[in-house]
Amino acid sequence: MRKMMNWMLAAILVCGTSVMTSCRKANTDVNEEEKVEKVEKVVSTELIRTSQSWDGVELPDYPEGRPELVAVKYVFPAGQKLGWHHHPVMNYGILVQGELTIIGQDGKEKVVHEGETVVEMVNTIHHGENRGDKPVILYMFYLSQKDMPLAVQHPEIPLE
Repeated sequence: MRKMMNWMLAAILVCGTSVMTSCRKANTDVNEEEKVEKVEKVVSTELIRTSQSWDGVELPDYPEGRPELVAVKYVFPAGQKLGWHHHPVMNYGILVQGELTIIGQDGKEKVVHEGETVVEMVNTIHHGENRGDKPVILYMFYLSQKDMPLAVQHPEIPLE
């Protein structure tokens, strides 16, 4: 239990720092001096707390062993489709620009809008599409282990 709590705390610290940094960089309409002057105290806003992926399926238990936390920035050009894949590890993220549509192999869809969080499916085949007119910028955080792939591609499944 203590190992799991340490792992979760580390994930929160790494991910929270990354999200705050990326959100600050994403807001280019307000200069840094204006933001500093307007802030009078630390504000903490919980973005998501769940034990389910976006399709309502319960997340698996944490694996045994040493954790490896991975943060990845994805940029999807307008009109781009990411091939079919599945994630053997739990992951979640925040979309900081654009709109991303995630499609499960069963046809179920989830549209993630700018500023929203997403908890990805685990061990379920799906793909993503940018159906919008501007690039999608997505920061994802993976709760992995050494030498474990973040995603497994399925090129045998054609995109429509």
